[in-house]
Order: sequence, then structure tokens, then C-alpha cells
Amino acid sequence: MTVLILTSDQDVTADMVVVHLNASGVPVVRLDPADLTGGVSLSGEYVHGSFRGHLWSAGRLVGLEGLRSVWVRRPGAPAARAAAPSAWLTEESSQALYGMLRSTGARWMNHPDAARRARHKPWQLRLAQCSGLPVPATLITTLPQAARDFAERFPDLVVKPVSGAHPQEPPQAVPTSRVPPGTDFAAVAFGPTLLQRRIAKRADIRLTAVGDRLLAARKETPPDADPDEVDVRFATPVLPWAAAEVPPRIAEGVRAYLRGAELAYGAFDFVEDGDGTWWFLECNQSGQFGFVEVDTGQPIARAIAEWLARPAAGLPRRSCDAGTAVP
Repeated sequence: MTVLILTSDQDVTADMVVVHLNASGVPVVRLDPADLTGGVSLSGEYVHGSFRGHLWSAGRLVGLEGLRSVWVRRPGAPAARAAAPSAWLTEESSQALYGMLRSTGARWMNHPDAARRARHKPWQLRLAQCSGLPVPATLITTLPQAARDFAERFPDLVVKPVSGAHPQEPPQAVPTSRVPPGTDFAAVAFGPTLLQRRIAKRADIRLTAVGDRLLAARKETPPDADPDEVDVRFATPVLPWAAAEVPPRIAEGVRAYLRGAELAYGAFDFVEDGDGTWWFLECNQSGQFGFVEVDTGQPIARAIAEWLARPAAGLPRRSCDAGTAVP
């Protein structure tokens, strides 16, 4: 049975996983939905209570009933590179491709419905709380006075986007920034603003979860680090990431989070305070892992390949009892 990887041609991180799949003899097909309807084609038939579907890409034919898993890594928008692209064609292609893939018994990393829900940062924060993970005091508001009141209670704050990358072309990451003293917060009225208590950190933590496997990496904050450099992605690089043990409480909370979010993969960001507490910041359901593996040597790509190579779950029989198409 075949592993299907949906991602762009430029995704070198996916190459790391493909190497392990090839080495273990697991068939793998990689394609970018953006190449529908040019270099990628699809066809599916629902007749007499059964479903048969196929995908063609780069001269390869794969039967959808023969998929063991689908890795939704970093795919382009369906049909984005078609001869005559349009929002309508993208929606039609998305419905066709992902609808057919939903009709199979393949295992997902991650299922599109779960991934879409998991992107919402307010939902992440609440799920983390319910999972027993420490979460810094946070306010999301469009009310300047609410922001001022929050700043009085928590004078040392950071501000970050609610949604993540700015939707320009190409998308640009927006750094988490420290809120200057005396800010009046009048601009909060023009759009939702996420304010969060700044944790005086002694280290950043990236925890990569692959199924039940938890692989944590730690980057220590130098004693002379600029306190205004709160975002590790944009801070002056000094020390590499190093493998770290996951505290039992955090391991329990992360696994509870994954169950609640119905995710097979998650890249969790924490900060470690002076007492050793790991504070949850966010979980990226398709977060990068290559930089961690390069620094630490942790077998993240191999863990993903092993998860993808496991047998497909198969559709529950009850979904086909009436001989109807699977929704």
C-alpha cells in the first residue's frame, strides 16, 4: 500500500521523510494539489455501492483504495497553477481531491478538518488549559480599555498575531514583540489584538509529537540576552537546540491535547521559566522539524515515516451498510 504526501516541490523537509520511506521499501507518491489540472489528474467512480478512485502525477498512477496514509504536509491551493486559475476552480478541485481522499480508509497526518480547527489560537489556548498545560494569562480584544486594564494587572506583556503569518505574497511571519511601557492601546480598536503575559524565560522548548512519540528540544537563553528579543525565531542565534527530557506532566498534557485536537502530528512551542515550568505558547499542526533534527540528531523524520508506513485503518463497515456513498 502507498503513502501519499501532499506538499510543494520546494519542501525539502518532506524529502527527509521520503528517504526513510524509500529505505524501508514503502511505496510513496508525492504531489502538490496546486498542479491540478496540469501535472496532476484525478478520477473517482461511485457505482453500485463501491468507490474506485485514482490519481496521476509525474507518470505515476495510484489507486486511492490502495492508500495506507495521507500526509498533508504543506500543499499548495488546489489548481493554483492551472492554465486558467480561479477561486471557483480551486474550490471545485479542493472538493474533488479531498472529498475522494476522505472516501478512503487511509490514515491522516493530519486530517484536514482537524487541522483547520487546530489553527485557531483561542481554541488552542483553551484546549491546552483543559489538557493541564500551563498557559500564560492572555487577552484577545478589540476594546482599548480592556487592554489597558489587562496591562495594569500584568504590566509585562507581549503582543502577537491571532492568526499567524501575514497573508501577503509570499507570506511573512509576524514576530511576537514586547509591549513598551506606557502603551495606550488605542489601536486595539482597529483589529483583534492578542496580549499575553511575558514569561521571563531561561529556555525555549520545541516539542515535536508524532503519534505517541514525543521529541523535545531545548534552546537555552543566554544570561546576557536582550529581554526585548522574545521571539526565538528572530532572536540573535547563539546556542543550538539540544535534546531534552519531557517532564511527565507535560507529556500527559500534550497527549491529552493531541487526543482532543484529533491530531497525529503537532509542533508545540513552550518557554521554560526560572522554576523549570514549561509554559504553552502554541501548537502548529504542520510545524517545521528539520532544524531541530539537524541540531539534535533526534529521529523525527524517521518517526514520521514509521507512522505513515503503518497499515491503513479502513472505513468502518457501518458507513457502507446501505450501499450509499461515503459523505
